[in-house]
Order: sequence, then structure tokens, then C-alpha cells
Amino acid sequence: MEIVTQKDTNVKTHPPKKSLSPWAMARRKFVKNKLAMTSLIFLITVAIVSFLAPYITTADVSRINIGQMSLEPSSDHWLGTDKAGRDVFTRLLYGGRISLLVGLSCTLFVIFLGTLIGSVAGYFGGAVDNILMRFTDLILNFPFLVFVIVINAILFGKVNGLWVLILVISILSWGGIARIVRSKVLAEKENEYITAAISIGCSPAKIIVKHLLPNIMSTIIVQATITFATMIVAETGLSFLGFGVPQEIPSWGNMLNSAVEPDVLQFKSWIWMPPALMITITILSINFIGEGLKDAFNPKSRR
Repeated sequence: MEIVTQKDTNVKTHPPKKSLSPWAMARRKFVKNKLAMTSLIFLITVAIVSFLAPYITTADVSRINIGQMSLEPSSDHWLGTDKAGRDVFTRLLYGGRISLLVGLSCTLFVIFLGTLIGSVAGYFGGAVDNILMRFTDLILNFPFLVFVIVINAILFGKVNGLWVLILVISILSWGGIARIVRSKVLAEKENEYITAAISIGCSPAKIIVKHLLPNIMSTIIVQATITFATMIVAETGLSFLGFGVPQEIPSWGNMLNSAVEPDVLQFKSWIWMPPALMITITILSINFIGEGLKDAFNPKSRR
């Protein structure tokens, strides 16, 4: 007996779902990370408010007012005034501009130099790798604080002290990034697609820029967030010691410089507490963003 089956013509077939790219999957995982997203929103808000400081407050950021020295917080001065009679809230906003600008500028320089040297050393290997890595070791072992102090002493008053600080910090901080990029390039260049690119005559620069770097970009982005936090801490520490941002330019580190006096530290907390809290929360936010990015780009992570 022959059994005839009739297909149901009313059944609708759905096309297979498109698989997400690694970047799309990372973006989706990062958005679901509530702590990282909250930190990102906070950091963006701080940046926007800081750079809109001239439109938020009209107080003079540098004018010394002897009659209003060390006033407690009030309706006229929300966060009080410092030892020179300057409004703490105004200096906090303008200081955020400088601290974030120094941190971001140093991060861009460090990532650029570290990626350039690390990728060249990892791709070419041999003598090129040895020379660049020995130079990297020299940079890593160089006395950071001594070099900054000496350069500031030599160039003080001759050029813009802020950009000198950015350049000095950047030149002495790219070594760790170079080593990480080099190790990633050494592992990535063994893949078959690199061999295929070499066989069809692609130049080393094209292979590095179009094939190697896109595949290690997730590592570079994560390291950039960590470096951003480190650069802000470096600027704050140097300015606190008096060797960072020039004193006439407000920054969070310069505002903390007043805390070295016992009287201010014990009885006038409104002078140093706001910049200390902003530095702490900003650094924590950047670190949470970095952790979120690391989890997002890690395919084995389920957080």
C-alpha cells in the first residue's frame, strides 16, 4: 500500500537568523553590563559639565579675593572658597577640564606610540625586535618622577607647561602598551591569512594596518581605558607634589595641593574633599568601563 503525505502549505518557514559579528556581540554584552553603562554615563556627564564650565558658572577661576578666604559652603559659594578666596565649585569644574584633557591626551599619545612600536617589533622580529624591545626596556626603567621634575625645571616659563607635562608623561608611559601589542602581534601573525597576504605581495605596512591591528583592536581598547585612568592619577600625583600642571591653571591635582597643610586637612575639608571625591569616582568609573569592555570582548565570559 502506498501512503501519500501532503505537506501543509500554511506552515511558514522563517529564514535563519544572521549570526552577530564579534563587535556586535561585544556591544550587546557591554550594554547589558549595568555597572559599566552607569560608569560610562557618569563619565560622559562629568566631561560635558566640565567643558561647559564657562556657561555654568561666571565666577573668576583665578581671581584672588582676600576678603573671602576659606569660607564654608553657602548659597553664594556652594562648595565654599579656598585659601585664596576662589570659588571651589568653579575651580572643580575648570579643574575637571584640565585633568580629563591631560588624561585623554596622554592616553592617545601612549596608545599611538605603544601600538606603533609594538606592532613593528612583533611583525618584523629579529634584529628590529631586539632593538625596539631594548629601547622599550630603557623607557620602562627610566626614573619617571626625576625626569618630569628636571624637564619642568628646564622648560619652566619657556613653553606651555601643560603640553610639556603631557609630552613627558606620554614619552615615559608607552612601554607597557608596546609589550602587550608585540605579544599579540607575534601570536596573530602566525595565522594563515597573514601568510596569504604576504604571498600576494601586500606590503608590511598594509598587513599591519589592515590585517593585524583590527584583530587585536579589542585588546588595545581595553588597555586604553586602563591607561586613561593611570594618566589621570599621574597628573593628579604630580600636581599634588607641585611638579605637574602649573599652579595658575586649575586642576583636580592642584586643588589637592592645599591638603598638605594640617589646618586645611583637619578643619577645612570643603577645600580638598570635592576634588578628592571627583578623582576617586572618576577613576572607579573608568576602571568599571575597562572591566566591562574586557568582559564584552572575552567570548568565554558570561557576565
